[in-house]
Amino acid sequence: MGNRHGGQLLVECLVAQGVTHAFGVPGESYLAVLDGFHAHREQIHFVVCRQEGGASFMAEAQGKLTGRPGVCFVTRGPGATNASIGIHTAFQDSTPLVVFIGDVAEGVRDREAFQEIDFNAMFGPSTKGLAKRVERIDQVERIPEYVARAFATAMSGRPGPVVLVLPEDMLTQHVNANVQALPRVQAPVYRPDEPTLKRARDLLAGARRPLVLAGGPGWTPEGAKALEHFAERWQLPVCNTFRFQDTFDCHHANYAGDVGLAINPKLAARIREADLLLVFGSRLGESTTSNYELIVPPRTAQTLIHVHPSAEEINRVYHADVGLCALLPAAAEAFAHFEPPAALPWAEWTRAAHADYLEVLQPQQLPGPVDMAAIVRTVNQLMPKDAVITNGGGNFASWAHRFYQYPGIARGGKVQLAPTNGAMGYGVPAGIAASILTGRPVFSITGDGDFMMNGQELATAMQYGGKPIILIVNNGMYGTIRMHQEREYPDHVAGTLLHNPDFVALAKAYGFEAARVEATADFEPAFKAALAAPVGTVIEVVLSPEVITTRGTLSAIRDAALAKQG
Repeated sequence: MGNRHGGQLLVECLVAQGVTHAFGVPGESYLAVLDGFHAHREQIHFVVCRQEGGASFMAEAQGKLTGRPGVCFVTRGPGATNASIGIHTAFQDSTPLVVFIGDVAEGVRDREAFQEIDFNAMFGPSTKGLAKRVERIDQVERIPEYVARAFATAMSGRPGPVVLVLPEDMLTQHVNANVQALPRVQAPVYRPDEPTLKRARDLLAGARRPLVLAGGPGWTPEGAKALEHFAERWQLPVCNTFRFQDTFDCHHANYAGDVGLAINPKLAARIREADLLLVFGSRLGESTTSNYELIVPPRTAQTLIHVHPSAEEINRVYHADVGLCALLPAAAEAFAHFEPPAALPWAEWTRAAHADYLEVLQPQQLPGPVDMAAIVRTVNQLMPKDAVITNGGGNFASWAHRFYQYPGIARGGKVQLAPTNGAMGYGVPAGIAASILTGRPVFSITGDGDFMMNGQELATAMQYGGKPIILIVNNGMYGTIRMHQEREYPDHVAGTLLHNPDFVALAKAYGFEAARVEATADFEPAFKAALAAPVGTVIEVVLSPEVITTRGTLSAIRDAALAKQG
């Protein structure tokens, strides 16, 4: 801890923040940091990834799982550009993340030096930006200050990504022993005030058809338990918002379903019929609100109580009748202490909402030898309840969203990792990170196009002992785009077909176990073998292109579009 260079000091600061793993791709711009990882290899692991997009997704998944910032290291220029997809995901998903970017030396700045980029211009903070804060550390002595502020910013208010730029010459400068890492940063705890809570309670007590929408960042098992206790005392129906389906236990008698893409039509109707929406944590984005048409801004038809950790989010899009700025666990705890009225006129409304959810678990009959609903049911039955489920962007994810019943965070922590920004390529690296970080069972559902975006990270899994089970739904196309294409330009197929590799051979080349499934009956034995395997497993499911959604076929979409055209 005496005279050491900036790279070593930086790693000391990460250790002080409780970081055990950092994800990245090495670059010559931050060799001194790599030396710091070597010096502290017993305390922190640098996980070498195969592409910066995969590394930033892994760090983003780390932030979701732990509630503290995930950590990613990339080099300047191309490295930072590749990593931007994870930064964008963290921004829209409200995930705490700190990305360190090695940069050009001070003496060559502003000359368009090798791989030079203006990172403030690239990632600069705004309500539509990529990062909450972008800062450059020019003085080695200030590394502790900047790192602590980055962690604090990433966790405070609406969580999100912070970018710290590291000039390579700064990292090689030495500091003396009196420059030390700052203590571990804790996010401030703030609670709703009593008068606002009373207004919320009075509005809720006066409702006839209330509905709770739960999701968003920062939930803890204790907070989720408080939400559950509140819903039980008040007999309220609870929905989980888009890709936050583990906020409230899907097995619970008060659960009404997920509010997102391909929403249950009966649940959509129930939202329209509701006279009060109590929104815990969701910012009510486009996917949750069905293109802002299911819940219409700026003044909703329903009374709106909006609870969110960021004051800037409340009233930004939707005008709330009551806005409560608070950490979600603290707010849920406060609501759990509300005394319910003697008579609850919505008890039957809640029972009917749950019945609608159970009904949606019954699948439609679709063509082909593979029944994806049955496959997901098998996963649901055999996967341990603490398993982490991940996915990227694509129609394939709708099978897990509709048919997998996520246990709530109250049962032990985060179990769903999925990008609300719809980023393709997320599921594989997120699953690998979850396996490395937690050692828990991991199931990742991907499409063929989705898998190919970050499938090279199987090598990372093998190197660090990650062993996720990865299901590839192979229909030979970019299915979501093809679905939209047939609806808008029927029978004009262009740019959506895929020529894929032999996924089984590819997985085995990396050292994974692998199997191909072409009929439903073949899946269960393959999945049981995967659960018992000492390494990760890829299971390729060959799905007919006709089976484009959980409810319909490609031909039906095309025929409807052609009929509409006359």
